Amino acid sequence: MLKAINPHTSRSPRNLKISNCVALKNPENQSTNASAGTDAVRIILAAGGTGGHIYPAIAIADDLKVLDPNAQILFIGLENGMESTAVPTAGYSFEPIPAAPLGRPFVSLYNLLVLPFVLAKSLIKSSQILKEFKPDIVIGTGGFVSFPICLAASLRGIKLVIQEQNSVPGIANQVLSLFSYKVFVAFNSSVDRFWQKSKCVVCGNPVRLSLRQYASKAVGRRHFFSNAVVGKGDGKVVLILGGSLGANAINVAILHLYSEMLNERNDLFLIWQTGVLAYDEMESLVKFHPRLYITPFLHSMDLAYAAADLIVSRAGAMICSEILAAGKPCILIPSPDVAKGHQFHNACLMADFADSRVITEDELDSLTLKNTIEEILDNEGLMREMSERALKIAKPNASVEIAKHLIEGPYGEKQKQKMGSSRGRHVAHVACIYNQDVPGVQKADSNNMHK
Repeated sequence: MLKAINPHTSRSPRNLKISNCVALKNPENQSTNASAGTDAVRIILAAGGTGGHIYPAIAIADDLKVLDPNAQILFIGLENGMESTAVPTAGYSFEPIPAAPLGRPFVSLYNLLVLPFVLAKSLIKSSQILKEFKPDIVIGTGGFVSFPICLAASLRGIKLVIQEQNSVPGIANQVLSLFSYKVFVAFNSSVDRFWQKSKCVVCGNPVRLSLRQYASKAVGRRHFFSNAVVGKGDGKVVLILGGSLGANAINVAILHLYSEMLNERNDLFLIWQTGVLAYDEMESLVKFHPRLYITPFLHSMDLAYAAADLIVSRAGAMICSEILAAGKPCILIPSPDVAKGHQFHNACLMADFADSRVITEDELDSLTLKNTIEEILDNEGLMREMSERALKIAKPNASVEIAKHLIEGPYGEKQKQKMGSSRGRHVAHVACIYNQDVPGVQKADSNNMHK
C-alpha cells in the first residue's frame, strides 16, 4: 500500500509536467436548467460514487437534451462525491442526498443498526426532492446513492428506469429492477441475471459525447507532449488508467518500470493517470522525463484515447466500453475490491470479445506488466487485430438508443404533448448526428443539413 505523504514536506520535481485537476474545483456558475419552466418534461438522474456511474448518466442526459432542449434535468448524488463537481461542470443542476453503501459482511452491526437510519434519512430527503421537482421519470445508473431516490420514486408511482453497466448487476439494481419500467443493460449475458427478463433491453453502455467526436492521433499527442518531443508521431503511446480515485497496485507497478522502459525505448510515451488520492505521492517519487505525462485526473479523455496505442487499465464497465468505442488494444487489471467480482467478469468478457490481456492483481508485478506491454507493442499485427475486434463489438451510441426508448415510452407521451411538431425536428436532428434510425421518424439527409 502507498504511504501518505505530507504535502508540506513532499518533494516536487521542478520540471515535471503536471495537469490541473479542474474537477476538484467548485464551478462558479452552476446550471439552472432544473428550475426553468414548469411545462417541460422533468427528469431526475441518480448517479454517484465513481465515474463509472456518473458519466453514463451524463451521456444519457446529453442525448435527451439534444432530443428535447427544453427538458428539465436534475442529478441526485452525494454531497462530497465527485458527482458534486462533475455534474455542474457538465452543465446540469445537482441536489445532494445522504446515502451509505451496504456493509460487508452482510450480517454486521453496521447493517443492522446504522444503515437503516441512513436509509430512512435518505428516503425522507428523496421524497422531499420528488415532491418539489415533480419528475415525470427517474433514471438510476447504479450505486448505493441511486437506491434511495429510485425506491422513493417507485413508492410514489413515478416511472423508474435503471441502467446497469456491469456484466453482473449490483444488488441495488437487481432490487430496483422489480419496480422499474425498463432495465437497460450492456451485455446479453446480463439479461439472465435479472428476475424479470422481459424488462431488459440490451443497448451497451452510454459513452460520453466527447468520446464519439473522434480526434486524430496527432492532435491527441500534441495535447500531452510538445511538438519537439512528439516529432513525426511515429512513437507508441501507452495510456495508464487507474480510475478516477486511482489504483495503488497499478501505480506501484508503473512506478517501478516507467524509467526503465522509457530509457530502453526511445519511441515510447506514457500518459499516466494516477488517480486523485495517489497523485501527491506519485508526483513526489517520479523523476522528470519529457516523454512522461503524469496527472491526477484526465478531463480530455477523447484526446487521451486518440493519442494512445495501448491502454493499461482497471476493468470497470464504463472504461471497458470506452476502450471498445475507441478501438484500442488493452491490458486489464481488474480490481479485487469491487463487489461480486464485477471487474473480473468484465475483464473476462473483454478477453473473449476483443482479445484483451488480463492480469489479476495477484499476478501483477512490474516485470509481468512490462513483458505484456512489450508483447503487444512489438506486434503490429496483434495490435491491429485487437483494435478491429474491439471496434466490431463496440456500441458507442448506447445513450442515443436509450433516449430513443424513452421517447417512445413513458417520457415520450409528455414530450409529444409539450413539444408538438418540434419533436420530429429534434429527433431527426439527433438521428442524423449519430446516424441512427428513430421509430416513426425519417432520418435526415446529411447532405442537406447545412442548406
